[in-house]
Amino acid sequence: ETVQLTVMEFNVEYGGTGVDFSSVPAAIQAAGADVVGIEEAYANTAKIAEALGWPYYDPRLQLVSRLPLIDPPEGKGVYTFVEVAPGRVAAIGNVHLPSAPYGPNLVRDGATPKELMEKEERARVPDITPVAEKLGALADRGIPSFLMGDFNTPSHLDWTDAMVGARSQLKYAFDWPVGEVVEGQGFVDSYREVHPDPTTDPGITWPAARPRSGGYNPGLNPDAPRDRIDYVYAAGPATATDSMIVGEDGGQDEGVDLTIDPWPSDHRAIVSTFDVTPAVPPTLVTTSQRLFETGEDVPVTFHGPGEDGETLAIVRAGDDPSNALDVQPTGSVGTTDGTVTFSSAGWSPGGYEAVLRGAGGAELSRSPFWIQEAGTETVVETDRPSYAGGDPIGVSWHAAPGNRFDWVGIYKRGANPHVASYILWLYTGATIDGSTVLDQDANGPWPLKPGRYSVYVLVDDSYRKIAEANFRVTA
Repeated sequence: ETVQLTVMEFNVEYGGTGVDFSSVPAAIQAAGADVVGIEEAYANTAKIAEALGWPYYDPRLQLVSRLPLIDPPEGKGVYTFVEVAPGRVAAIGNVHLPSAPYGPNLVRDGATPKELMEKEERARVPDITPVAEKLGALADRGIPSFLMGDFNTPSHLDWTDAMVGARSQLKYAFDWPVGEVVEGQGFVDSYREVHPDPTTDPGITWPAARPRSGGYNPGLNPDAPRDRIDYVYAAGPATATDSMIVGEDGGQDEGVDLTIDPWPSDHRAIVSTFDVTPAVPPTLVTTSQRLFETGEDVPVTFHGPGEDGETLAIVRAGDDPSNALDVQPTGSVGTTDGTVTFSSAGWSPGGYEAVLRGAGGAELSRSPFWIQEAGTETVVETDRPSYAGGDPIGVSWHAAPGNRFDWVGIYKRGANPHVASYILWLYTGATIDGSTVLDQDANGPWPLKPGRYSVYVLVDDSYRKIAEANFRVTA
């Protein structure tokens, strides 16, 4: 049956602590949201959920929810499921696309449409395309799917002929490619579905005129190009019935519908309500989180056929279920959904997998998780201590937090990331143990100039360094 679901996108800036953290949960509660995509959580995802009194959160995707979240192994940190009705789900994806170069600034400073398109297609299209494709494929299977986030780019639905001259940077109509990529996968811009005319409902989300924080407030800068860059898109059986902008008092002329004082962020939030026909999830097994401390209980959630003899097994990463450390039944015949709790007492630190097995022992689904000792420190290293100019730089890490927006950045040797600028960077992909290659496909100038450098692991879109390694580049 059709149910109502209210989805909120909220870049909280500085983890929501720059102005008044209590305004973050206050805004979410006032908006009546069911599930919220957070940007710039700065490892405060759990703190926001706790302040709301909500039991569900996902640091991999920076989501907080009053409804159960089910992280499918196929999601791989790109999307998760929210259980909007018993045994029925919708898919949620949350993105924070690169902020530079910022297109409206380029137009303001004289960029031609050709130059602007080249910048957009290099800066943001490669990041959004795989996410939109994965969620679009779920929508094609009848699963209502939502893609939200701080896209750091305007919409082609706003930069129309009728809008030319409406704001200083709107010098010409332009088909911003990120929105076209998303819509090409069947998604609908919920705000424009409810408010189709940008001349009367601009829906500006950046910048917001929040109280000054740290000497910085773009909302008070008359030269900051104002635009709609935060979105909630929907595809599949989901129809927007309402959409509003939440922000500071005084922003009503730019589309603010609901005000919170003091407003905590340089972004305004968008909240959209949908009529949703939830879907049966695919067969899956998953753990309540990806990282556990030794001795903790490990809740394992499943959706299966409900046949006689189905079991859940815990194995070391890559092992066959015949070598299971523990096995428990899923329940009686007909039990298609449920959660079974395992004790990790006696399990050594390392990688593990939960396995759902069907009647006769056939493997139906497998999902990874990790066990580590309390206080284990993150480690990062490069594959070589020295590189010639232009050589790709292999970077690996161990015991990272596994947040969606943990990232690795290259800085001048020993630079303070709270002060100095990064040179190259990439997200870790929400992995606990992982690796990447920094080269011409990374974000930033390439190749690196000869010199001494450090690579850092930084937490959840913040500049808090938790691991470092040094290397050099020769001529």
